[in-house]
Amino acid sequence: MNSIPEGFEPIFRSSSFLDLLGPIYNRKSSTGLVIGLRAEEKHCNARGLVHGGVLSSLADIALGYNAAFAGEQPTPMVTASLTIDYAGAAKLGDWIEIETDVQKVGRSLAFANCYFLVGATRIARASAVFSVITR
Repeated sequence: MNSIPEGFEPIFRSSSFLDLLGPIYNRKSSTGLVIGLRAEEKHCNARGLVHGGVLSSLADIALGYNAAFAGEQPTPMVTASLTIDYAGAAKLGDWIEIETDVQKVGRSLAFANCYFLVGATRIARASAVFSVITR
């Protein structure tokens, strides 16, 4: 049950925070990057469910990476707003996938939405607005 689904590989870009949170995986799809995580004990609360803060962090990663890399050249941006709604739960050992839809990347703002799936069940949805960094 702890295997990583075919097509997923370690995320292409990382940081100290992502290393602490992960391991995080990605798979390219026709609509962008699908982010994946196998729920470990460190991701869970006292009830054995993946903590909402973990899902919120994953949302920021999935939404931000997909928005930043939606164009031909990477667009530097920072999160201005992030909203998440929990409609279910993931538990220890579950494989979580995050599918993202980038609505728009403009000159000053970018908008994106994502869904969290455990199997075929949606457990959360999130949306974000990003402020595009101009030089």
